[in-house]
Amino acid sequence: MKVPKLEVNKLGVILHKTDLVFENAGVLNPAVMQEGNTLHIFFRAVRKGNYSTIGYCRLEGPETVVERLDTPIIFPQGEKESHGVEDPRITKIDGIYYLTYTAYDGVNVFGSYATAETLPNGFEKRGIITPEISCENFLRLAQTKYPLNEKYLRFNGYYSHIMNMNALLWDKNVVFFPRRIGGRLFFLHRIKPDIQIAAVHDLSDLTNHYWEDYFLHFQDHIALAPKHSHEISYIGGGCPPIETEHGWLLIYHGVYDTASGYKYVACAALMDLENPGKEISRLPYALFKPEHKWELKGEVDNVCFPTGTALFDDTLYIYYGAADERIACASLSLSALISELLLNVKKHE
Repeated sequence: MKVPKLEVNKLGVILHKTDLVFENAGVLNPAVMQEGNTLHIFFRAVRKGNYSTIGYCRLEGPETVVERLDTPIIFPQGEKESHGVEDPRITKIDGIYYLTYTAYDGVNVFGSYATAETLPNGFEKRGIITPEISCENFLRLAQTKYPLNEKYLRFNGYYSHIMNMNALLWDKNVVFFPRRIGGRLFFLHRIKPDIQIAAVHDLSDLTNHYWEDYFLHFQDHIALAPKHSHEISYIGGGCPPIETEHGWLLIYHGVYDTASGYKYVACAALMDLENPGKEISRLPYALFKPEHKWELKGEVDNVCFPTGTALFDDTLYIYYGAADERIACASLSLSALISELLLNVKKHE
């Protein structure tokens, strides 16, 4: 792996699990909405048995917790959420807060969302945003024109065949861009091993017909694919994109395999402002990776899973799940990160 050139400060754990039943196994993967000096944080709270709800706390400044609810703010409802709601992200578009999360029924996952006009309460669930399609049908449609990277067959075909013949395609890590682009809503999602991008004028346009056409032209919708050694196994959406004058900054997670299992790291890329599925640049090394005890040991070892950011002057704070058990924070200079990305601009192919 290439040697990092950026100075990233690990600030440590800002939120631990408690003895409360709903969060006695872990707190992780926080969605972060910044409003001035206030940070609203919606996090995955896991009780023993891997049953998840979404908890809430409020920070003043980047590290100081001033309020933390002792009950979840979002609970599972219905059969498709019967095993929990997981891994929220939050964006504000046209004055409305969009909170995306993963619904889990014990076998299948569903990218879902809720909306609110005020925080922290008032979220109304709007349903599933990702396609409900079998792995078999996905692979059939997506290979109508060209063969897929064999990892798609390994991750998706293997899961369907070995784990459960009725398993649906696992499509998760839904992350909205924070404004419309050319009048359309854009969002990232993840079907292993890549990050894909979708765009619609209205979310009601996400019909079966839309997704069928999407999969028939699937390779046109791959925004990022694993490239460097620190992300070579697979990648997935992380924090909501940050708009800069040079492009959309993506902080996402990358995964690589080792003798001791997978390692999850934070990665960075820059995407075109008006064509956000077009990669401008990405770091050739991990932005940061597991190295401290709180990242190396937990419910799942060796995990840094970034899901939210806040910006105070030029300092970018990145909030992440650490070892699937606690919430930690890292910081660095935003301008330095952009400068480093611009040194690695992708050559036209």
